[in-house]
Amino acid sequence: MDFALILTVLALATGVLWALQRFWLVPRARRAGKEAPHWIESIASLFPIIVLVLVFRSFVLEPFKIPSGSMLPTLEIGDFIAVTKFSYGLRLPVLNHRILAVGEPQRGDVMVFRFPEDERINYIKRVVGLPGDTVTYRNKVLFINGEPVEQEMIGPWVGEGLSRNPPGRQPIKRREHLGDDPHYVMIFPDQPDRETRTWTVPEGHFFVLGDNRDQSLDSRHWNFVPEDNLVGRAWRIWMHWDCARGCVVWRRIGAKIH
Repeated sequence: MDFALILTVLALATGVLWALQRFWLVPRARRAGKEAPHWIESIASLFPIIVLVLVFRSFVLEPFKIPSGSMLPTLEIGDFIAVTKFSYGLRLPVLNHRILAVGEPQRGDVMVFRFPEDERINYIKRVVGLPGDTVTYRNKVLFINGEPVEQEMIGPWVGEGLSRNPPGRQPIKRREHLGDDPHYVMIFPDQPDRETRTWTVPEGHFFVLGDNRDQSLDSRHWNFVPEDNLVGRAWRIWMHWDCARGCVVWRRIGAKIH
């Protein structure tokens, strides 16, 4: 469901009623010694509220839900996250046209974008390749411009609730030093590595990977994310809902995403 489109349509509809009520119906009713229809006044009063929500959601923060485990262990199934919409420039709602350049994705960012093969769907992955970079993935290690990205073995990772380990499998957690802040990735030692490939990121595009490196549909499958598809940068977890773990998991609420 495209909430930006719904909010835009509601803002336009209530805006028309607000203008109609203020500049035509009320003056006309006063001249006739009557009152303007209350139902129109009630609907028109929603106009500033809807516009405020639309502006906040389009240019400041937008909520998203994590439906899959492709970003484990960073993001778990059931996380609700807040995404900063201004991190990569201010864009018009619905049209997604950038009207003000504010910033660009940085290597290591956790980014939300419209899936290039179906732009109705929002994806979340980690930015690993910037325009002009050469990216190689070999033996479960990432190489940027020919240099391996430093990794440290942490040990077995044990998931809980909806994010529990697949039956009979034991993933391994590693700390990866890709951007300014280290982050964790997960690999399955028993899963054969994918064919070694190298990609050169074209201008205006980005190469993204899931932190769950062996269980992620990402740029290794469908190549690059165009700049026009950017939505925003993942900022914090504002809710985690998993009734296999007591529904609300309080310790995850407020956690910064990096």
